[in-house]
Amino acid sequence: MTSGKILVAQGGGPTAVINQSLAGVVLEARRFRDCTRVYGAMHGVRGIVDENLVDLTRETSQNLEMVAATPSSALGSTRDKPDMAYCAEIFKVLRAHEIEQFYYIGGNDSSDTVRIVSEQAQQAGYPLRCIHIPKTIDNDLVGNDHTPGFPSAARFVAQAFAGANLDNAALPGVYVGVVMGRHAGFLTAAAALGKKFPDDGPHLIYLPERVFSLEQFLRDVKDVYARYGRCVVAVSEGIHDASGAAIATLLSKEVERDAHGNVQLSGTGALADLLCDEIKARLGIKRVRGDTFGYLQRSFIGCVSDVDQREAREVGEKAVQFAMWGDRDGSVAIKRTGFYSVDYELQALQAVAGKTRVMEDEFISASGTDVTDAFRMYLRPLLGSGMPDAFRLRPAPVEKILKR
Repeated sequence: MTSGKILVAQGGGPTAVINQSLAGVVLEARRFRDCTRVYGAMHGVRGIVDENLVDLTRETSQNLEMVAATPSSALGSTRDKPDMAYCAEIFKVLRAHEIEQFYYIGGNDSSDTVRIVSEQAQQAGYPLRCIHIPKTIDNDLVGNDHTPGFPSAARFVAQAFAGANLDNAALPGVYVGVVMGRHAGFLTAAAALGKKFPDDGPHLIYLPERVFSLEQFLRDVKDVYARYGRCVVAVSEGIHDASGAAIATLLSKEVERDAHGNVQLSGTGALADLLCDEIKARLGIKRVRGDTFGYLQRSFIGCVSDVDQREAREVGEKAVQFAMWGDRDGSVAIKRTGFYSVDYELQALQAVAGKTRVMEDEFISASGTDVTDAFRMYLRPLLGSGMPDAFRLRPAPVEKILKR
């Protein structure tokens, strides 16, 4: 290093542990004598282009540790999806500030941004080390056993459905919970980890990896309701029909789109309401309730996996080590070893950028409405310690005196 300056930014949706990765980068970098400054970009790549930078070298270690334990993106984030021209502006700022290492904490789009900036630096002959640090609650980054942010969100989903199941058992009816996941159903599938007894919900789980049929859905709900007198359903926001059209767009009269042109699936509550309306109208069940978890699952402050915290810190630390001691750009990947332990590798940016992982077939039941034991074994270690448990009374019926 010559200038000794590095820059770190956060992109995409916040998570409960993304600040652990930030702290990992800053604290690890400050251990290296050659590192003179650690800058942070406010609101991701938008902050780089606007030269809205802060000097993290001046942050105390104590405050960094407290921020690390706080959910959401401390530097702020952005939904900007840079193209070649945008990345050229990013590179221009990095060069002007003599940045020699660029770390971007984020998901699929963020990895693609790092790839483009890396290629532009190489073409310009500028010595810039570019490292992508994984983050996403969707768990959809290829090459990773799992992604920081997902375990804590999964912990929240599992507990939320465990609670919804208890509520539904006390006041029986149909409950529909819609969970984030446009293309990958990992987070929705996590609802299954809240089950304790055979008749616990969620009784039905619908994932974007399988084609969704409204008619079959209504038959499934009817069958479960007839069996248990109630039904708890976990639904991914990204469920679609055989043509690939999102169910939310087929049932809704008005469709919202985000800045990238994608149909807005989260935060509207539309899908839950529409499915509930269909159940009421066509099955004649009166007590039907629906929830959309929306942003709650991303940065819920009271529900963080200690495993997720530790690994999110380590991917930040390993990113710096790969940059300082390595000779190539790349994306940090988590690899599972043994029953449960992990190692970290640096994979090529081209192997990750612009690609999406979906749930493997071995994790989805033959019916397509449940998960397998293989998925439960995969997810359980990630949820961390201290998962709450639910118990039932063991009722001893009293013989009736009044014969009615």
